[in-house]
Amino acid sequence: MAPPVAAPPVSSDLALRLHAVRKQYQDHVAVRDLSLAVPRGTVYGLLGPNGAGKTSTIRMLMHIIAPDAGTIEVLGRPASDPGLTDRVGYLPEERGLYRKMRVRDVLAFLARLKGVPRREVAHRIDAWLERFQLRGAGADWGTARVDELSRGMQQKVQFIGALLHEPELVILDEPFSGLDPVNAQALKDTVLELRARGRTVVFSTHVMENAERMCDAVCIIARGEKVLDGTVASVRDAHASRLVSLTFDTTPEGAVRDALQNPRHVRRAPLASRHCEVELHDHVEVGTYVQQLLGAGAQLEKFELVRPSLHRIFLERVGMDGVETGMRGHG
Repeated sequence: MAPPVAAPPVSSDLALRLHAVRKQYQDHVAVRDLSLAVPRGTVYGLLGPNGAGKTSTIRMLMHIIAPDAGTIEVLGRPASDPGLTDRVGYLPEERGLYRKMRVRDVLAFLARLKGVPRREVAHRIDAWLERFQLRGAGADWGTARVDELSRGMQQKVQFIGALLHEPELVILDEPFSGLDPVNAQALKDTVLELRARGRTVVFSTHVMENAERMCDAVCIIARGEKVLDGTVASVRDAHASRLVSLTFDTTPEGAVRDALQNPRHVRRAPLASRHCEVELHDHVEVGTYVQQLLGAGAQLEKFELVRPSLHRIFLERVGMDGVETGMRGHG
């Protein structure tokens, strides 16, 4: 058996680093040899369908479960270091609040667990309740019991609980799941504000559009394995050469249409009047393809390479069998 590959030295520029991490439950490998690095002060997305290994990865980051192999560093320390507790905020996938307690009491309890000074607790709670429109204009949901709140309100309360201690690193497992557009936008705005303040936010999602709009960098996971990672721009740029947007002066017909949709050159070329977005086979050069269109008599107004969405890249790299129904149609 080959000796394990040594982990690279600790970097103070990283909020998270995973090296060759593996987690197995009986015969099922949930996470397989996962390595990634998350720079401080960024928004980082763990992307993939349900069952991809995202939640297992997050639970290992939080040291709720331990990896079977590999190393995990959080803010430059081993994930098992108890000193990390007050530096990390965590919103789990399974939401859980004390349903019979009043909202302020729950938040005060969570704040004290995280070491917030007693004299600051009430002020921080008030500020966050107002921020999420749970207090003000004659209403104060802070005095209500948790079970009197809507699901969206409860999720905002738990999100507040993850932020009250002003953590350096915030880890959110499917934070937008089940939220209406207004409440989802409130959480997204807060995530971007945290980044502007120099905090690091890592969140998992199976909706690629959320990641594309918010993240600096992403890691796509499928069946427990990393498919790709990198900045959103670099990932999209790396896949741009296969997609070409074409606009003709008239709707292509005859030889031009045949050249446009030649199956030897294109995977697909859905034609909508004068416009078509063509996906080329890997062996076809863009310039050669355009020259063939012109040789067939095409009159092009413009053509340009298209940067594909993360959703389209996921489908290209993983395929539809890696996507559950809830992911179809996004991006």
